[in-house]
Amino acid sequence: MKIAPLGIAGAWQVHPVQHPDDRGVFLEWLRQDLLAEHIGHPLDVRQANCSTSRRGALRGVHFAEIPPGQAKYVTCVKGTVFDVVVDVRVGSPTYGAWEGVLLDDVDRAAVYLAEGLGHGFMALSDDATVAYLCSAPYAPGREHGVHPLDPEVGIDWPLVGSDGAGLEPILSPKDASLPSLREAETAGLLPTIGQAQAFYAELDGT
Repeated sequence: MKIAPLGIAGAWQVHPVQHPDDRGVFLEWLRQDLLAEHIGHPLDVRQANCSTSRRGALRGVHFAEIPPGQAKYVTCVKGTVFDVVVDVRVGSPTYGAWEGVLLDDVDRAAVYLAEGLGHGFMALSDDATVAYLCSAPYAPGREHGVHPLDPEVGIDWPLVGSDGAGLEPILSPKDASLPSLREAETAGLLPTIGQAQAFYAELDGT
């Protein structure tokens, strides 16, 4: 298993070693010990989610208040998605930056993102199935988001699906009504880098 940091602190991409034979494929999609070596602590899994999305469906960008926030470990078990991490931590050196990676059922990579980071994805194939482990259960009053099409964030969502045809983003009414990053900051909805770092230090025992 290869674990490498993304360009936003607290976000990592995981590439498993696959073992194919005439029966199919076997892989380890999470190794707590190896992940902990990189992030500084074990991932405390409190909830496991699975979503199936039609081609063009756009989910996010979502994050939870710190504490306790909600770290996520995300993989795509069927189809292809464009997975995005957004730094919504006010005061972070990469505040407002985003990074996207393809997750699919061929490479079977995963993404880990720490508490305080925003997450979203766009389905590039029909029946794209995403499974993700969360460090905290869903708490409606502490869940927030930033509009995935906010031009100031400028996420370069794919315009072409895995079949080569054009894509039109499909948003839920809830996600379509999310504020811009600037509006969310003005409303005091975003975590700060200080809150995030203090929480990370507590998790790491430092």
